[in-house]
Amino acid sequence: MTLETWLAFFVACWLISLSPGAGAVASMSAGLRYGFWRGYWNAIGLQLALLMQIGIVAAGLGAVLATSELAFAVIKWFGVAYLLYLGWRQWCAAPEPLDEGASERPLGRPLSLMLRGFLVNASNPKAIVFILAVLPQFLDPRQPLLGQYLAMALTMVLVDLVVMAGYTGLAARVLRSLRSPRQQRLLNRSFGALFMGAAGLLASVRRAA
Repeated sequence: MTLETWLAFFVACWLISLSPGAGAVASMSAGLRYGFWRGYWNAIGLQLALLMQIGIVAAGLGAVLATSELAFAVIKWFGVAYLLYLGWRQWCAAPEPLDEGASERPLGRPLSLMLRGFLVNASNPKAIVFILAVLPQFLDPRQPLLGQYLAMALTMVLVDLVVMAGYTGLAARVLRSLRSPRQQRLLNRSFGALFMGAAGLLASVRRAA
């Protein structure tokens, strides 16, 4: 992979990561509820799923998923159900009034938050199909493929970590400005609706012919 090719891929990674999706909603939701440092474990889970998806494509299994209607449907509907579950939990989350001296936030377990992020990304079969369509365009078949896949995976993960840090930090800062249960309830329901909207978008995805 030449420097020019990598730079083009680097720019593409920023455009892909910045586009809002279920991962961004999950990051903002985690930052809102748990603050930046604990909520950022969700972003780590997102990246683990991304690495798994890139590995699937690199191993050639992505093409199988792209052409298997059953596998595509099973993963897709699991993702829809999980996003609806997250949306319902966020919608029903009880407000936690903050006063000027309050410094404690709910303590989410890092492994639970990582698993949540992992499932959000892993249950999107369109992501594997997308990676299958995009990554080969930046590969040089005359050079070893493993090193190129590793370079692209590292680039995608680092860019996405930065972007998700922005989403998580933004929501964590918003939390500090909330003072009334009504404001928190409104924000919880807004994020719940976003999760449900993401579920609706995923449900509308069709496997390419």
